[in-house]
Amino acid sequence: MLLAGGLLLAGPGAASADTSADAPEGPDCSVDKCIALTFDDGPGAYTDLLLDTLNEHEAAATFYVLGSKVADNTGTLQRMSAEGHEIGNHTWDHQDLTELSSQEIQSELQRTDQAITRATGEEPGTVRPPYGALDQTVRQSVNQPMLLWDVDTRDWESLDSAQVTDAAVQEAAEGSVLLFHDIHASTVEAIPGVLQELEKDGYEFVTVEQLFDGHSMESGSAYSNARGPFTEDPAPQTGAPAPRTEEPTAQAEDTAPNLQEPRPRPEGPAPQTQTEAPVR
Repeated sequence: MLLAGGLLLAGPGAASADTSADAPEGPDCSVDKCIALTFDDGPGAYTDLLLDTLNEHEAAATFYVLGSKVADNTGTLQRMSAEGHEIGNHTWDHQDLTELSSQEIQSELQRTDQAITRATGEEPGTVRPPYGALDQTVRQSVNQPMLLWDVDTRDWESLDSAQVTDAAVQEAAEGSVLLFHDIHASTVEAIPGVLQELEKDGYEFVTVEQLFDGHSMESGSAYSNARGPFTEDPAPQTGAPAPRTEEPTAQAEDTAPNLQEPRPRPEGPAPQTQTEAPVR
């Protein structure tokens, strides 16, 4: 991935900017049909079970973690990294960055970067602002590219694995970034069905870094998908903000697992493409 200033980030497992012959080969998203599954607000009680499922399907994912949860879940973060997943910054405690000063925004992100780096030895390459909430102060204060989404499963709202599966499968398109929350048992229950159905459609599951490989991504800019022509989200709009579509607060995790085989997915309309994730 090319970042601002010409920095090239190597993919998972690569030793340097130049891919070596010994580096693990992953999907080539310039040729393959790639999408990125992303999980916010963890790690949580179900994250290790989710990692088991991803491993069974040889699927990579990106986890946007809260810095406040890292110390109690160091082993889970280390497992994510070791198994080829990407870890991103979702702030320290899920505050709306548009309500903070520049100094407060930088503190939220720096504390989280430091916690993740201590746990894994790797600094996150991207930030996901809570709620997808952005303004000019946020853009000027963030020193990494910001990743939004173009498929919102609204898993936090339905807490229903069948609905989560339907939303993901029906709305996914090549280059999509899908939004989930791994703190909900119903979401983790849905993922086997999501993977099975999208595999039938020929998708490869890659990290955000792999999905955007070869694209120049600017610090402080926000991106919601990797479809061509490569696009950045529009400049902030004046007037009333768009409604939020991510969960309104960092909710407590589900209290008890109720994980079962995913229910059969009813037939639905052909997958549709969303053009931009709502921003605030």
